[in-house]
Amino acid sequence: MREPKFFNMRNFLYLAVILFTTLQLKAQKKVDSSVVEEEAINAYADSLRGAMKYKTGLVTLSAGDAQLNVPAGFKFLGKEQSQFIIEKIYGNPPQIAAEALGMIFPEKSDILTENSYVFIVKYEDVGFIKDDDAEHMNYDDLKKQIIEDEVKTNEERKKNGYRTIHLIDWAQKPFYDKEHKVLHWAKELQVGEQPSDNNTLNYEVRILGKKGILSLDAVCSMSELPLVKADIDKVLKMATFTEGNAYADFDPKVDKVAAWTIGGLIAGKVLAKVGFFAVILKYLAVIWKFLVVAAMAVIGFIRKKILGKKDEPSYQITTTEVPDTVSEEIAQDTPPQHPSSEEHKDTPPMV
Repeated sequence: MREPKFFNMRNFLYLAVILFTTLQLKAQKKVDSSVVEEEAINAYADSLRGAMKYKTGLVTLSAGDAQLNVPAGFKFLGKEQSQFIIEKIYGNPPQIAAEALGMIFPEKSDILTENSYVFIVKYEDVGFIKDDDAEHMNYDDLKKQIIEDEVKTNEERKKNGYRTIHLIDWAQKPFYDKEHKVLHWAKELQVGEQPSDNNTLNYEVRILGKKGILSLDAVCSMSELPLVKADIDKVLKMATFTEGNAYADFDPKVDKVAAWTIGGLIAGKVLAKVGFFAVILKYLAVIWKFLVVAAMAVIGFIRKKILGKKDEPSYQITTTEVPDTVSEEIAQDTPPQHPSSEEHKDTPPMV
C-alpha cells in the first residue's frame, strides 16, 4: 500500500506547517485556545473528507475475481484510501488494513460519520468451501467455542499492546442462503475489560466462490444495528464473482478444496493466519484529532522560538488550504513505511 505523503509519520512537521499557514494572527482579539483547537480539527476533517474519491455503479475489485455493483444510496471507497483510513484514522494495525479491497458507505455518511456503519471489503483465497455442515450447525455451541478460543487470542492482543475483545452474544444469529451461497451473521463485542453501554458490532457477510470467499464486514456500534439490518438485503446483492469464478463453477479436478467449512468461517478459523488482528474496530475521532492537536503544539513552539510570541497566541483559522494528498493518484518513490504497533499502544480507542 502506498502511504499518502501528508499523513506519513516521517512528515509530521508538514502537517504543522500546513496548519500554520492557515492561521491569521489577530492582535485585536484573543481567541480561546479550545475554540481554535476545535476549528483546526474541523478544518482538518473537512480537508480529509474532501480528499476521498468515492465511486458508484460497477466496481471491479483488485483481487478475488469479484465485482461490486454499488447502487444509488451507497458509495464505494477504493483500496488505497480505504487501507489508509482503516489504519490511520480508525486505529487498526497495518496487518489488517492491508487486507482491505475497499469500503462501502451509505450515501449520506462518510469516513468520519460516527452514527453510521461502513462495510470493509476483503477477499480470502482459501479455496472452495464445502457447505455440507450448514444445515446441521448448532450456533449456540459454536458461540461457546468462539468464547473459549478468544482466551488465547486476547493473550496475543495484550502481549502486542492492544485491548482485548470479548464476544457477548450473537447480534444476529448466523444464516446461510444455500441457493445464493451467502452466509451472514453479527457479533456483539466488548472491547476491553470494562463493560460498555454501547458495545461494538461486527456484522459479517461471506459470499462463497469457487476459489475463495469475498467478505463484507460492517463495523459500527450496537446502536447502529437497526441501520445495518435495514440495508443488509441491498448490501448482499452488491457482490458477485466474475464469469467462471462463481461457486457453481467449481471443478474438483483442478480447483482446491479449503480446509474449512461453514462453521470454520463463523468461528474465524479462516482468519487464523492474521491471528489477533482478525477483528476490525472503528476508532473514530482519536488518531486524526491527536495529530491535529499535536501539530498545534508544534505551531506554538515555532511561534515562541522563531517569532518570539507568547504561548497563547491571538489567532483564528480563516482558510483550510490543505492539499489533496490523500488521493489514489499519488505516486511515491519510496516504499511504504508502516508504523509499528508501538505507535498504537497508548492511543485509547473510541468505539
